[in-house]
Amino acid sequence: MDFVSVRVITGDVARLVDFYERVTEVSAVWGTEDFAEIRTGSGTLAIGSTRTVPLFAPGSAEPAANRSAILEFLVDDVDSVYANLKETVSDFVNEPTTMPWGNRALLFRDPDGNLVNFFTPVTPAAIEKFRR
Repeated sequence: MDFVSVRVITGDVARLVDFYERVTEVSAVWGTEDFAEIRTGSGTLAIGSTRTVPLFAPGSAEPAANRSAILEFLVDDVDSVYANLKETVSDFVNEPTTMPWGNRALLFRDPDGNLVNFFTPVTPAAIEKFRR
């Protein structure tokens, strides 16, 4: 089994896609006006409209309601990314902070309130874990 993507349901696909294109510097691949993907080398962030939910099961997902998942992106230098995001991100949860497990992490919320973590491994063990 391979993990391939996370799908976020939103009431405004264009707004959320624009946000993720700006923070990741990755252009979205659009399937329809109701669905787009931000594809990285290791996984995909899929963004779907509320109009796609009934295709799975009516009422099975709702936008802007997440308070349990964190979307995580490995970046080369979280401190420089933070400096570049100050004009794009309006809701920072914290500034870059070195975590006990060896990653330097930056937490912020996307326009729908989803928590996003950009991180850079900084200890030898964390660097080894995420070696590409």
